[in-house]
Order: sequence, then structure tokens, then C-alpha cells
Amino acid sequence: MNVEECNPQLKPVVVLTGTAKEGRAGPPVGLVDIGVSEGAYLFRVALSGVRSNQCNVKCRIQRDGRVHLQGVITGGGVLKDSSSVYEMKVQQLCPSGPFTISFNLPGPVDPRLSSANFRSDGILEVVVRKFRIPGVMPDGFPSS
Repeated sequence: MNVEECNPQLKPVVVLTGTAKEGRAGPPVGLVDIGVSEGAYLFRVALSGVRSNQCNVKCRIQRDGRVHLQGVITGGGVLKDSSSVYEMKVQQLCPSGPFTISFNLPGPVDPRLSSANFRSDGILEVVVRKFRIPGVMPDGFPSS
């Protein structure tokens, strides 16, 4: 089941640049899943093949629900371990370089109320609270 079958209005428009746009080698970077609950949105972004210590990612969330991710994937053609240096001859994981990923959440949010987790499997997972006008219920009617 794809996103359109679930709810055609939830298919996010995703803009990729740099390494994320190239998508030529390795697992994809920039695939986005968005979940919706009564009070928050959850989004997950694939940064496959990237470990948190190899990628400096900045996440900016705007009140209107626009999300901007920006970073640089490092660790390109030379790999060093404790005693050896390896020059990569075959590289199937994500190539080094800068990237940006931008998309819209389904509605407005309160960016101050967000929590991010960069998982060990290369998925950035963020929960952000929906914007609520005090005294107004989610259905738009005043609370009693």
C-alpha cells in the first residue's frame, strides 16, 4: 500500500539537492515518511548508510510545517581504522557531500515542542507537536 492509497493529501513534496539528489550509489537518502496523531506529527527521513558521527545534520522546523534538513555526509574515499588506511575502490554506500532535504508537514506545528532521534539504522526520527490555539479544540470549536 503506498501513500496515495492511504490518503492522497499526505504525499509530501520533497525537494532534494546535493548528494541526496544524486541518488546514484547506495541506499537512498531523503525518503520521507510522515505519521499523524491527534496532537503531533512524526516524520522519519532516510539517511541510509550514514552514522550519526559521520553526518552533521541540522533540522529546522517552521511554524507553518515546513521542514528543512541540511548536512554534510563525510567519510568518502579514504577510510582509517586504528592501524591501517584504506582507499575505497568500490563505494556502494551514500557518497560524501552536502545535502538538503525539504518538505511540508500536513499542518502548522509548534517547533519549540519537538524531539529528534538519529537512529543507529540511519533514520532521523522527529516528533513535533501540532500548533493549537489555546481554548480551541482540534475540531475548531471553542472548549467549554
